[in-house]
Order: sequence, then structure tokens, then C-alpha cells
Amino acid sequence: MLRAHLYDILARKQLSALFQPIVHMQTGEIIAYEGLIRGPSDSPLHSPINLFAAARANGLTVQVEHLCRKVVLERFAELKLPGQLFLNVSPDSLLQRDARHGETLEVIHQIGINPDRVIIELTENQPTYDYKLMREAVLHYRQMGFRIAIDDLGEGFSSLRLWSELRPEFVKIDMHFIQGINHDPVKLQFVRSIQEIAEKSNTRVIAEGIETQAELLVLRDVGVALGQGYHLGRPHPLPARAAPAEVVKSLARNGVAVYPQRLSDKHAATIHKLLHPVQAVSSGTSNNDVYEIFQRQPKLQILPVVDDGQPQGLISRFDMIEHFARPYERELYGKKSCTQFMDRNPLIADRNTSLQQLSYRMAEADAHHLFNGFIITEQGRYLGMGTGHDLMREITQMQIHAARYANPLTQLPGNVPINEHIDRLLESGARFWVCYFDLDHFKPFNDVYGYRRGDDVIQLTGDILSGCVDPDRDFVGHIGGDDFMVLFQSEDWEQRCQRVLAEFSRNVPDFYSTEDRERGGYLSEDRQGKKVFYSLMSLSIGAIRVEPHLYHSHHQIAMAAAESKKQAKKIHGNSLFLDRRQPGKG
Repeated sequence: MLRAHLYDILARKQLSALFQPIVHMQTGEIIAYEGLIRGPSDSPLHSPINLFAAARANGLTVQVEHLCRKVVLERFAELKLPGQLFLNVSPDSLLQRDARHGETLEVIHQIGINPDRVIIELTENQPTYDYKLMREAVLHYRQMGFRIAIDDLGEGFSSLRLWSELRPEFVKIDMHFIQGINHDPVKLQFVRSIQEIAEKSNTRVIAEGIETQAELLVLRDVGVALGQGYHLGRPHPLPARAAPAEVVKSLARNGVAVYPQRLSDKHAATIHKLLHPVQAVSSGTSNNDVYEIFQRQPKLQILPVVDDGQPQGLISRFDMIEHFARPYERELYGKKSCTQFMDRNPLIADRNTSLQQLSYRMAEADAHHLFNGFIITEQGRYLGMGTGHDLMREITQMQIHAARYANPLTQLPGNVPINEHIDRLLESGARFWVCYFDLDHFKPFNDVYGYRRGDDVIQLTGDILSGCVDPDRDFVGHIGGDDFMVLFQSEDWEQRCQRVLAEFSRNVPDFYSTEDRERGGYLSEDRQGKKVFYSLMSLSIGAIRVEPHLYHSHHQIAMAAAESKKQAKKIHGNSLFLDRRQPGKG
């Protein structure tokens, strides 16, 4: 029934096009649309997933894709949509002989669209091993004036290899890494890594699946060029010509997003955790035998060559298959040593090498090591293999920075992230407020009640601060000890500070004995050894307002905030002091 229905859809051209905007992350302008397809609305083949699954099952993939492209192109022209069009094409369809003779170009010429307005978006749904043929197909399309995009980077089977081989003009990061990026340091690190690679390879990154303003602003600050997702515009038969007003306004606003912070990692991980036991072959193994091993183990990508425990090199499945696909290569080299096609300079590292050390080596090495992986040894002898994918994953998950980057007690960012955020704020030209929080009479409290109780008060303070700020706009840091800093972009920063003081005042008496609470303090020795009466702990806040171009470094700001805190501490009890002086004016 589905087969007959599919033929009916093809015969009657019962497909419709939707378009989803792609937005420039700095200007908020719609610069392109992705063309999407739907089957008949009352049909089980309405969903594109079902439609293409049925097409594959019935050997009609090429025919269905051709019709999809024709429908999308004609509708794009009919609507006179501005900008560029991202046109979905599967690698399978791209490689079909009859698909490479200009049908798409013919349709484009018929409807009057310039090919340089069309980006061929490769949507991968199964492994692609014939990269040589893929390169030829892509070259063919480029020569006709099209540009290339790769879809769902981070998803799929071989998208990193595809990027390396095809050098596309655009890569789309899979929505898994985008959604919740404002709360997830792992996703943030992944996207930053991809953005860094993209900048070095002249590729523009498109973030897919943006659903909130907070995600949007983090991605803008990371430097991602383009965005797509429900927050910017849903797929629609009649799409908007401009992004929503609130999106344009938020992108134009000065200020910076608050990046999620990593928790501290007290024990730096080594690459031993990436070890995969992979059975090696010796250099006496023939190419035919290696080929058979790859045929028997479809998931095996790399085969190490080891003699007497000493690593000699690596053989790549892709290289082996590519060689044997050429005329006469198997006959000529099949019985010869597998070292014929071996990478003789693999990346080799001892099991005790840290993840960071290996990542630095990987970054400095040739790009193919990222795809081939690395050999793990113990005292020079072969242990197993690690993959570039696993290394990337672990690097994004581990605490890259040392303990000063996150306070181990509160898990709040430490001095370095505080300074980095101040620098980002200064660079953005935004107005913001710096508030330095310090507990009054904390040391004598520690002396009387002990460090464990003191730690509880510090944790309480961190929790109160975190609960009283806007997490998407305000940055809470823990300088150390009983000193905290909040970098406010919220205009109502003063009310938030008053809320902090009220919360602290309400909760801090619980840490004292009933007797000390009733008399409002306790006796303790001062630094000279004299008995002194100390009142219950209070909180002093020294604040400064930072206008554009008044301060030029986080050092200046730290000094001004510390001076303001000193003035606040002169006021008895809970206090907020705003220093209204400008730097350099006394």
C-alpha cells in the first residue's frame, strides 16, 4: 500500500514545502531559509522521516529527492524569499550517476534563481566511506556555482571526517549540543572547539535548535555566525521576512551572556580511561588478511600494527578500502605486507599522559590524527587504542582549569573566571555594576564555633547570592574565604542586593547558640588577645558602577571594588555602599 501511495505522490507531485529562517547572530537579519518537505497532510507519509524511509525501502530515494528539490526550489522562487536557500541532499543521492548531470541546475535555470544563492546541505543518514567519490561529486556541484553545508555535526557516523574531506562553506551543529548550552559547560566547550576549528578552516557555523534567548546569547558571544531554531522562527509555508522583534532587540543589546562554569576536578584524568583493547596485527600480515579483518568487523575503523609489543603504525579502514577499490591494486599489493598502506608516524602516548597533554599534542599534529586516533602504551609496549572522538568528549567534560577556577567549597567560579567575565563585559561596552560582598566578624565566629560551622555560613552566602540574581545576566563569583563578587547586568541590581541582605539577616542567627542569639553576640579574643564582644555576623557590600570606557582592565575594577567594600565595612550592620566617584578623580 505504501509503495502504491508513494508512486501516487510522485505522479501527482503531492509534496509541499516549508521554510525555516536562518538568522545572522550579530545583526538579527534573516540571511537564508532551509527548505523542508512534507507529504500529504492526511497521509502516513506526511512526516519526512516516514516519507524517506518508505522511499529507501522501495528503491525510490533518488526520485523522491528529485521531486523534493524541485518542489522546494519552485516554491522558494514563487514566494520571492530573500537571501539564500539551504537545499537538503543525501550523500546517496549526490553520488547517484544520474543525479550528477545537472537536474538541479536545470530547475534553477528554469525558475530563474542564481546557483550562488543555493547551498547544498548534505544530510547524512548512513555511513559514507567513498570519500573520493564524494569529493568528486561536491567538486561537480561547486563548479556549477553551488556551495556546500554539512548537517548535524556531532551526530551521525562520520561528520568530522566529512568536514575534513569536503571543506564545506557551512557546518550545522546538531541541536543536542545547542539546547541548554547556557547551563552545560560540556556543550559550551564542544561548541567553542567547533567554532575554533571553523575559524581556522574558513567555515561558517550554524547552530540548530535554538529555543531560548539565553541559548541565543551564549552562542552569539562564542562567535557562532548563524542560528536556526524555534526561538528564531518555526518552519512555515509562508515564513516571516524578518526575525521576531525581541530576537533582534536582544542581539543588538550590549552586555554578555553568562557562561556555565565547570565544577573543579581534583584529580586530572589520564588517557588510560580512553583505552580500547584492539587486537593488533604484525607487519608480516598481508594486505588481503587486513582487508578480511575489516570486512569481518564493520565497526573497526583503525588497525594497529605491532611487532614484539612495539607499535609500528596504523592502518585506516578508509585508506585500505580506497586502495582496494582502485583497478589492479588488490592484485598488485594483496599479498604484500600491510605496512604498504600503514601510517608510519602514528600518535603514540603513554597511559599516564594527561588528557590535556594529549589534547595539546593532537592540536599541534596533522588533522588525520583526530580521525585515526592514537596508540596507548605502557613503558613503550602496546596496550590498546584511543579515539579522537573520545578525547574530545573527555576534554569537554573534565575540569580544564585548576582549583582557582572554581571554589571547592561553594563550587562558584573563582578569580580567573571572574576576571575573564569582567574582561568580556568591558569589551562589550556594556554598563554593569560590580558588587564586592564581605562577611563582617567572620574570623572570630570561626574561632568560637569552628571551621565546619564557618564553611556552612560561606555556603549559605553563596546560595543566597545565586538565588537573588538573574542567572542569564548576572555572574556570581567566589574570590575566596568569605569574599564574594557579583557582576550585575540587571538594572534592578540594588533591589537584588537588598534582598541578599534581608535573606542573610534572616538566616544567619540559626548558626549561633540560643544564648548568643538572645544577647545579639558573643565574646571572643581579638588579635591582641583581649576579650571583645562581637555582634552577630552581618554582610557588607561595596558597589561600583562601570560605564563604558571608564575602566580598562579587571585590575582597575578589582581595586575600585575593594575600596568601596572598605567604605561599606565602616557602616555598622548589614550595609550597601555605592562608590559614585569615577576612576582617576579622587
